[in-house]
Amino acid sequence: MKKLSGLKTVAAIATLVAATAISTSALANPFNPFEALFGPHREPVAAPAYANPADDGAQRSEFRRQVVDYRTSEAPGTIIVDTPNTYLYLVMPGGKAMRYGIGVGREGFAWSGTKTVERKAEWPDWTPPPEMIQRQPYLPRFVAGGETNPLGARALYLGGSVYRIHGTNAPDTIGGRVSSGCIRMVNEDVIDLYSRVKVGTKVVVKPIGEHRAASAASSVN
Repeated sequence: MKKLSGLKTVAAIATLVAATAISTSALANPFNPFEALFGPHREPVAAPAYANPADDGAQRSEFRRQVVDYRTSEAPGTIIVDTPNTYLYLVMPGGKAMRYGIGVGREGFAWSGTKTVERKAEWPDWTPPPEMIQRQPYLPRFVAGGETNPLGARALYLGGSVYRIHGTNAPDTIGGRVSSGCIRMVNEDVIDLYSRVKVGTKVVVKPIGEHRAASAASSVN
């Protein structure tokens, strides 16, 4: 009797194991006994990180942020947008500047002039202006701030205009003439610029026809 009882116990355990394997077989790898018993392995879910530098991997090396020699009569703290060469310079003391790669207005949308930073925003919402909606009626009327927002991680709003210096979720567009007039930067760079400038900062946007010799601004690090 004891032997028969033991056999029944073993049979019950085997039945339970088989039932568990069957219930997970739809999801498990049938050739993996561990998965057959415990279900498929799942990687832990990680929360997305805003402005992850790895997202900026498509940016070309010549457009990476760096300190350069830069001759200008503008005071330190001034932002200079070199439209034809797709660079933005933040003037520093001692004939230096922090240089960033940018994307600028496409043909027919480039502009020039002097503005000031009217306000700053982190992870800004985007509401396309009416003139943009008229040109591109398929655009959303509102996009909440976040990693999928076309304004990226930060925005500097230029007074008396619809233009901004802002981030982008398309880093491969840096160095191109791609926007409707706004100045775009990779998120890592716009976060850096945002931390360095204040409301009221002067912004000089150079015209598209004003080319600057490449040797006029050379890297120092």
